[in-house]
Amino acid sequence: MFNKDNLEVPSDKINTIIGKDTVFQGSINGKGLIRIDGEVEGDIANTGDVIIGENGKAKVELKARNVTIAGLLEGTVDAEGKVDLKSTGTATGSLKTKKLTIEEGAVLSGSTEMQAKEQASGPSSKSKQDHQASTYETRGK
Repeated sequence: MFNKDNLEVPSDKINTIIGKDTVFQGSINGKGLIRIDGEVEGDIANTGDVIIGENGKAKVELKARNVTIAGLLEGTVDAEGKVDLKSTGTATGSLKTKKLTIEEGAVLSGSTEMQAKEQASGPSSKSKQDHQASTYETRGK
């Protein structure tokens, strides 16, 4: 479905697109793949994935399955699966996820909370790492 950089998605696989020259303010509730190439401000609740493209700007409270950030994100992210911060991406705010990948060149400023998968022994076996007000920046060559 995705090519190697996880940003090019066949258009028939995307359910909602916020285009490059579009500004949206409000709430989005969805079930499929949402791609943001324009500007969004508000709340997004999606049971599918969300991609913020290289030109995308999102000031949001975002809940989704997986989130890919190649543009600018300000706000909070609560991802059931993983957050993928691409080399062109900047995330400022709070991230909560089970898996986090940060490519070289990406910028992350804020707090992160990562939870390990629950194990057979129950909720008390949860591993939680919380990095408050941390700034991570990777630089290219």
